[in-house]
Amino acid sequence: MAALSRLLSPLLLALVAVGASPAIIPRAPVSVSLLKELNVTTGPQMVTSGRQRAQALKTKAFRAPGTKVAANATEPVINEAVIYIAEVGVGSPPTTYNLIVDTGSSNTWVGAVTPYEQTSTSESTGDIVEVTYGSGFFIGLEYIDTVTLSDDLVIRSSPSGQLSYRINGFSPYDGILGIGPTYLTTGTLLTSSEEIPTVTDNLYTEGVISDWSLGISFAPTTEEEVQNGVLTFGGVDESLYSGELNIFPKTTTEPATYYWGYDQSVLYGDTEILALTAGITDTGTTLLYLATDAYDAYVDATGATLDSTTGLLSISAEQFLSLKSLFFDINGVTYELIPDAQLWPTALNEAIGGTADSLYLVVSDMGSSSGEGLDFINGYVFLERFYSVYDSANAQLGFASTEYTNATVNYQ
Repeated sequence: MAALSRLLSPLLLALVAVGASPAIIPRAPVSVSLLKELNVTTGPQMVTSGRQRAQALKTKAFRAPGTKVAANATEPVINEAVIYIAEVGVGSPPTTYNLIVDTGSSNTWVGAVTPYEQTSTSESTGDIVEVTYGSGFFIGLEYIDTVTLSDDLVIRSSPSGQLSYRINGFSPYDGILGIGPTYLTTGTLLTSSEEIPTVTDNLYTEGVISDWSLGISFAPTTEEEVQNGVLTFGGVDESLYSGELNIFPKTTTEPATYYWGYDQSVLYGDTEILALTAGITDTGTTLLYLATDAYDAYVDATGATLDSTTGLLSISAEQFLSLKSLFFDINGVTYELIPDAQLWPTALNEAIGGTADSLYLVVSDMGSSSGEGLDFINGYVFLERFYSVYDSANAQLGFASTEYTNATVNYQ
C-alpha cells in the first residue's frame, strides 16, 4: 500500500493511547495462506543483502524516538532470496496487493507496483509516512481505509492506503505487511513520534480477533514458487505443529528487544560456537546469520570454504557425511537444525548461480562480533523447520517442532 498502515482510525488511535481495552468476544484464530517465491539475482547479492539488513536493523533500533534512518536512494531493497507473499485488499471495493510478510518491520503499506486506488472508504489524514528498510525506502501520503486480509479478517478503518511520492527497491511486490512489534513504527510519521498500531494491533482493537498474537507456519521446498505458508491471526493453528509449543519472553537486551528478539546459545554438535546472547527471528531474512566469531568457529568445525560464485560456504559430499547438527538452546529448550537443514536446496543451486552438484551451506557471517546486542538472525532456514508464535499481549514468542523439522529434502 503506498500508504503506511497504521490500521486504526484517529479516534481508535486516541483510545489506544490512553490504554483503552477492546470488548473481548472469544473468536477462533483465522488463517491466511501465503505464497512462497524465490526472488534471486545472484547468490552473493543474497548473502550481502541479508548482512546489510542485519546492520540496518541495528541502526534503526538505536535511533532516537521521532528520528528517521537515512535512506540510500541509489540502492534497492532486495529481499533475497526467499519471500512469502500475502494478498491484501485495500478499499471498498478492494484493490488486491501482493505484500511481503515481514516480522522485522511493523508498517503496512501498498503502492510500490500497483497504485493505491481511492474508494468510498478512503480518507486522507494529511500526514506523510516515511519508512526505510536498510537500503530502500518508501515515502507516501497516509490514508485511512478498509483493509481485508480474508473474508474473516477485515479492518474497517485503518491508516493503510497512500499516494506514494517515492518508492525504491520493492518491484515486483506492492509493499510490506509489517507484523513486527509496534515500537518499530515510531518516527515513521512526518509530524509525530507516536507509534502506529500494527495490523495485529488493529485486528485485536477492533475485536476481529480475541487473542493479541499470531502464528506462522513455513515449510522447506525445492520449488521456486509454492503456496505453503500460513499466517494465523488471533492465536495458533495446532494442526501445523507437533509436541509442545514452548513459549519464552522477549529479550531485554538492546537492540534485539525492539524486534522479535530472544536469547539463545548455539552449539555445533557438542561444541558451543555462540555463548548465550541476544538476537532475533526474522521473516525478512533468508539465511542463518551468526556473529563473526561464531561463524568462524562454524567454518573451522565444518571445514567449509567460501564459494565466490554464490557467496555461500561450500562443502564436499564427504564433508556433508560428517556434518553435525546445530543446536539452539532457547530458554532451556533445545531446537535441532539437522545437517540437511543447513544446506541450500541442491535443486535450487542454479537459481543462485551455483552448480547443480555442489553443496552450499546456509550459515553466513553477520559481519560483526558477538556482544553487540543482536548477534544472530534466525531466518527462513530456521523458520521453515519450526512453527513460530508472536504474542504481543505478553511480549513473548515461541517455537514448536513440525513435520518438517527433521525432513531431508535439500540434498537431492
